[in-house]
This record gives sequence, structure tokens and C-alpha cells, in this order.
Amino acid sequence: MANVVVVGSQWGDEGKGKLVDWLSEQADVVIRYQGGHNAGHTLVIDGESYKLALLPSGVVRGKLSVIGNGVVIDPHALVAEIERLGAQGVTVTPEILRIADNATLILSLHRELDALRENASPEGTKIGTTKRGIGPAYEDKVGRRAIRVMDLANLNTLPAKIDRLLTHHNALLRGLGLEEISAQTIYDELASVADKILPFMDKSWYLLDQARREGKRLLFEGAQGALLDNDHGTYPFVTSSNTVSGQATTGCGLGPNSIDYVLGITKAYTTRVGEGPFPTEQQNEVGEFLGTKGHEFGTNTGRRRRCGWFDSVIVRQTVCTSGITGIALTKLDVLDGLEEIKICVGYELDGERIDYLPASQGAQARVVPIYESFPGWKETTQGARSWAELPAQAIKYVRRIEELIGAPVAVLSTSPERDDTILVQNPFQD
Repeated sequence: MANVVVVGSQWGDEGKGKLVDWLSEQADVVIRYQGGHNAGHTLVIDGESYKLALLPSGVVRGKLSVIGNGVVIDPHALVAEIERLGAQGVTVTPEILRIADNATLILSLHRELDALRENASPEGTKIGTTKRGIGPAYEDKVGRRAIRVMDLANLNTLPAKIDRLLTHHNALLRGLGLEEISAQTIYDELASVADKILPFMDKSWYLLDQARREGKRLLFEGAQGALLDNDHGTYPFVTSSNTVSGQATTGCGLGPNSIDYVLGITKAYTTRVGEGPFPTEQQNEVGEFLGTKGHEFGTNTGRRRRCGWFDSVIVRQTVCTSGITGIALTKLDVLDGLEEIKICVGYELDGERIDYLPASQGAQARVVPIYESFPGWKETTQGARSWAELPAQAIKYVRRIEELIGAPVAVLSTSPERDDTILVQNPFQD
């Protein structure tokens, strides 16, 4: 039996919710390993929609779920999310949810700094942050001044740690001519939530190592997409964590030998939320068609997504940087009815053809997509559960994607309904 990492192969919003739910039903343990409550999954089970931000998808099915050390946690947002699920009939207890004791906490000062920076940035330089404090919390983590989950267990030690944190943050505020934050404010903020978080605290690395040794199936659930990776994405228009599959083990305390299969969730076209380069973006009737038919709005933020043609160059690159074994191709049905469909097969940069997305911000902005065109199909792919139910042109489109990205389609999703899926290879039975 395999342990599986799920990673988005584009800029996020690839439809991971349905696939993660399907996989979590087969898994014994589901682990979130990076990001925060800035990215979410929508699970639809028996007609009921569950919107998750911090909680691993396994909680809805009563599976042991772990928030790893690579996640930054807003404790108040987490408590609110647990309460929302409770109102939907899903009781989240310490028996099914464990939180890494060494995970970093997001505080109100992180949210305020995040919003301050984004709002102050001139047009063209905005990152497109959700203003939820994710980036500043990661900054404090690498700056070795963060407050972590374990610090809630002994409130007597908090004042010294808060002072260390505020030495940095109050210096920033003074420089901006803003009012400084009192240590008591931060202490009260943490003390008010400690008793609600501590019952879930655990040594995640130890817990997961035991589960692995017992032969349990582990599902590593990524947030966002590989092109938002802090190292390998479209920097600086990226998130503040590593989103490629290699972070799966670092973000929970296991070694690389714990991964057996990497499933890249891949949309049949391309979308992006926020700022940054997007070579195949269609700011025309095609983009409007894809956005409207695909219901392209963010799960947590409600922001409209930018839409464009499938870009095989960027997906081929993330197949490499994430070691993707096979892809789950989603939202093929959104393309139904188009007269013509295009795939980006390369770029032109300053008169030269290239087959990769350059790392330079300037070069990323200058690349011009090179397209192959395909006839569309009038028949519907929605709800198809076998290759025989797909139009011939749709099959050609899928096969060409496989050739271009250098990875097979393991799963083909033809609607938001979990049973509307063509399964070629089950990652857990690799």
C-alpha cells in the first residue's frame, strides 16, 4: 500500500477538494503540511458542502487528521472552523484531530501587518495576499521569534517570548508612525484560546512515525499550487511556504522515504487568483466562458479567478519540481461546447522559443505563449465514468496533455460529484 501526496500542479484552485475527499476515504491518516487558512477545500458529501481552510479533509469522515509543523495556525480561526463544522453535524474531537506542538501561531499583529503592507503597495507590485497574516507569521518563524502551539501550555513563559516578538514588530510600527502593540494585548489574545487548542496538541512526528510503522495509509494534503511555491513559483507573486511535494515530509516530521506516490491535481484549463504572471490568460469571451461555466470563485475569499487556456509548459515544470507520478485532471466538462480549444506548448521569449517558465520576474512577464489548436466537442463530458462515454475529441485532448507534460492521467474528473470519475490508477494501490 502506498502513502500519497496530493499537490496542485498549477496556481491552486485545481479542484483538490473532491479528490482529497475520495482519497481520504481510503486513507487512515490525513495530514496538512503547509500554508494556513488562506486556501481552502470544498467537500461535497451526500449533498452537503463542507468548506475547510485549516482542518485536514479527513475530519469530515472521522479519520485521524493531523495539522503538521509546516502549517501556520490562526488559533481563533481554527476554533471557529471547528465550531462551524459542529453546526453541520461534524464533531471534531482530540481523537480525530491532532496539532503539531511545534507549529507556529498566527496572531492579530500578523494580520494587521499583512493588510498594511498589501494596502500600501502601489498597483503592479501587490502580491495578492489574502491579508490573513500568513506571510508575517512565516517571517517570524524563520526569524526565530514566533509563538508556537507548545507555548500555550505554559502561560508563565509567554511574557518573555512576547517581548522578543514585539521588539521586532514595534520597531516596524514606530518606523511607520503607528501605535505600538502592548504585550498584555498579545498575552490576553493567546490566553483566551489556549484551553481550546491544547487538547489537540501532540508530537506529530512521533504519531505519524508510529502510524507509518503500523502500515497505515498516509495522505499528505497540500494547499494552494506548486506555482505558488516560495522557491519554485512565480516569485515574488507566491505564497510564503513551499507548496511542492517535498514539503510534505518536512512539514510534518517524516523522512522522504515515507512518500510513495505524488498525485498532481491539474485543471483542464488554467486559473489564477490574485496578481502575477499568467501567460495563457484570456481577458476576453473565452476567459468569461471558462470563469462562468467553471464557477471560478475562491472557496474562502470569494475572489474571482483569472482564466485561460491549459499551459503544458508550467505543468511539465511542476511534474519535475514535485516529482508527480500521475495527474488527476479536473473540470474537463467546463470545456464542453467550445468551438476551438488551445493548449500552450511552449513560449517565445525575446524572439527565442523556450520550453520552460523562466525564474526571472521580468522574463515571466515577457513570455508569449505558443499554441496548438484542437477542435472542440459539442457532446457533453459531464458525468462520464468511462472512456467510452467521452467524445473522441475530448479523449484526443487528454492524450495530448499526457504527452506534453510527461505524466499519465491517473484520475479524470468529469463533474464535482465524486462518483463522476474515470479511475485509471488508484494512487493508494500503486
